[in-house]
Order: sequence, then structure tokens, then C-alpha cells
Amino acid sequence: MLDPRARQLLRTLIARYIRDGEPVGSKTLAQHAGLDVSPATIRNILADLEDVGLLSSPHTSAGRVPTAHGYRVFVDSLVQMQPPGEEEVRRLRAELASGNGTQSLLGSASQMLSAMSHFVGVVSAPRREQFAFRHIDFVALDARRVLAILVFADNEVQNRVIEPRRAYEPVELERVANYLNAQFAGRALADIRACLLRELRMAKSEMEQLLAHSVDLASEALVPADADDMVMAGQTRLMGVQDLSDLDRLRELFEVFASKREILQLLERTIQAPGVRIFIGEETGMVSLEDVSLVTAPYAANGQVLGVLGVIGPKRMAYDRLIPLVQTAADVLGAAMESPGTR
Repeated sequence: MLDPRARQLLRTLIARYIRDGEPVGSKTLAQHAGLDVSPATIRNILADLEDVGLLSSPHTSAGRVPTAHGYRVFVDSLVQMQPPGEEEVRRLRAELASGNGTQSLLGSASQMLSAMSHFVGVVSAPRREQFAFRHIDFVALDARRVLAILVFADNEVQNRVIEPRRAYEPVELERVANYLNAQFAGRALADIRACLLRELRMAKSEMEQLLAHSVDLASEALVPADADDMVMAGQTRLMGVQDLSDLDRLRELFEVFASKREILQLLERTIQAPGVRIFIGEETGMVSLEDVSLVTAPYAANGQVLGVLGVIGPKRMAYDRLIPLVQTAADVLGAAMESPGTR
């Protein structure tokens, strides 16, 4: 446990370092920490903070900088939040206007997070099985392949080429499409597949053939397809960040951005955790991300968590501003996703 003086010095030192990017010495802290203590006392407290791993001393400077552990203590118990102003909230709501398609909203959210943080904005996409389907059509491509055209409630369209168990005449495809549209519009994909199988078991003989055909076509057409599971914006902003000037580490970071897999794994770890979650450096569990921090929050619509959004930047980031910004962006995106034109 840190005593009040140590807490105040640590808070002031990290805030100054985040602002200026330079090691902070005892003289600066004596001027700005608001403590009536001598520089010698401050130096002793800083030495104690360094001994417990919260600060470190660069070889070229008499000042000190926070360690990843120091940042963790700061964000957990010392940071004084600065919520976004009314103008920033208005900008978010205007850019994430309800009624836009899902992909448009995700792109706008990542771009706004990048623009407002000056770092990387990232948003994981909702899984398609969570969305209601609005309409389906089938078009025979050849003797064995069928094009399934799915329109979702958020106005997104997916075209899928499927290979059903048997060949279908156009009139059969039309009949199955009409049945699915009449019976299941507004239902989620997983619900439709389960319901079809249940009804097939209970069907009377005159319905068996139509239901069997529907199950055959729907078993492929309504399976959630692999998609672009994450939208990112502003990756090149990190090229100008002083703390990320090592070219080899920067290249590794951009390789992670390109593959997306590691970032998605991190976001998946936070999807069921309410509120903002922060990964600082090695807390990510990935060597390529040890120089950065992630500030994330889940977004939800109609009581259902859909995905996670956040900001990726250097460990020396303005947590006081970015933590509430990320939470506000998650709230605004979730509200936009609740629009009938989106969900």
C-alpha cells in the first residue's frame, strides 16, 4: 500500500510524463505535486517507488519514468478521468447515426476513435448469427451450385455459393425461398436452422419434401460465413509516436495489425467483461504488443453484447481521456445498433 504522499507523487509524475514524454525529476515534482515536503524527501519517496517496480531511471537522465506496473497502479487507482465534452459526444452521435448499415457504423466508429485518440481505433464485428435475416433468394448457377443471396435486418447483403446434396430446379428454389421468407423473416440464423430441423421431425407427409429441401439448402446458406471480423483505422498514426520509434518492433506491430488474429483474441477476452478493460504492455501476453496499451469496452444492443471496440496506442497515452472516450463510444455505437434499420 502506498501512503498518500507516495500516491500523489506517483500520480503527478505519470501525468507529467504522459504529457511531456520526458523523465520527471524531483525538482519538477516539488513544483507541481502540491506537497509541502523537501526535494530530499521527494527523492527518497521516488527511490522507494523505484524499489517496488513502479518507476525506473533511464541511464541518460536524473529523472524517472513509469514502468508498466506503475501505469497499472495509475489506471486502477490514481487516474482522474476527463470525460469527453459535449462537442465530442455530438460528433460521435452524428458519425454513428442510427439507420446506417452495420459495416458503415463499424467503419465510422473505428475512424472516430482513431481521430479522437490520435492512435489506432479498432472495432470487432458482431457475428452474423446474431442478426435477424430479412430475405433470401436462391439462383441456380449450374447443375450442382446455387447462389444464396441473404439480406439481413441491418441492410447488409451476403452472397454465398453453396453445393446442396442434389440438383434443384428453379421452381423448387423459389418454393424454398418463399417458405423461408414467410416463416422465418426476422429470426436469427441459428434459430432458423434449429427450427427447421425440429419441424422436419414433426412434419406431416405433405410438408416433408419442402422441409427436407429447406433444411438441405439452409444448412449451408444460413451457416455464418467467415467475414472481416475486425475493422481498424489509423495504424499509420503510430509511425510518428516517439515511444514506438524502434523500426523492428514497429514492423512486428504492423504484422500483428495485418493478421488481425492476435488483436481479435484480445478483444474476445473482454467481450463478457462489463465496462472498460485495459491491457498495458506485457499484460497482452504477446511479445509483439509489449510496447503498446489497449483500452477496450464491449458494445451492446437490446441487452445483447455484440462486440468490442477500443484504442491501441503507446503505453504513454492519456488514460484519463481515453478510458471515458472508449466507454462513451461503446455506448453510442450500441445505441445506434439498436435502431430498427440497423438490427
